[in-house]
Amino acid sequence: ALAVRAVPALHDGRRLPVGRRHAHALGYVVEGEARTYFAGDTGLFEDMAKEVGPVDTALLPVGGWGPYLGEGHLNAGRAAEALALLGAADAVPVHYGTYWPIGMDAVRPHEFHAPGHEFERLAARHAPEAVVHRLDHGGSVRLGGTR
Repeated sequence: ALAVRAVPALHDGRRLPVGRRHAHALGYVVEGEARTYFAGDTGLFEDMAKEVGPVDTALLPVGGWGPYLGEGHLNAGRAAEALALLGAADAVPVHYGTYWPIGMDAVRPHEFHAPGHEFERLAARHAPEAVVHRLDHGGSVRLGGTR
C-alpha cells in the first residue's frame, strides 16, 4: 500500500505574477516502505520539517534562478538548508535544466545546469550525511530504507 499526504508549501500560488487565479501551494509526502517528500514549488519555511515529518528521501527544487524568483522558490543554497532541516538520507535535485525562458541564454547561461551541481556542493556542507543523486534526463536511481 502507498499513502500520499499533501503538506504545505511556501509559494505564491499564482501561475502568472499578476494573475487573479490563486491556489494553495502543496508538496507531497509519499509513504510506502520508505517516505519520500516531493516539495513541489516552495521556498524554505520555518516549520518545513515539522509539517513534512521524517523522510528518507527529499526531492527538492533547486532552480530558483538566483534572486529573481524570491522567497517562494528554493535555489541550490536554500534547498541545501532545507535538506539539513529535513534530515533525509537521500536527496534528488529537481526543477532545473528543463524550462528556459527566451533570452535567458544571453543573460545567464550558467543558470540552466549549474543548480544541480551547486546543490551537490552545498548539500555536502549543510547536510554531509545525505547522499545527493543528481540525475540526467531519463536517469533513475533505486533508493531503499525506511525510518
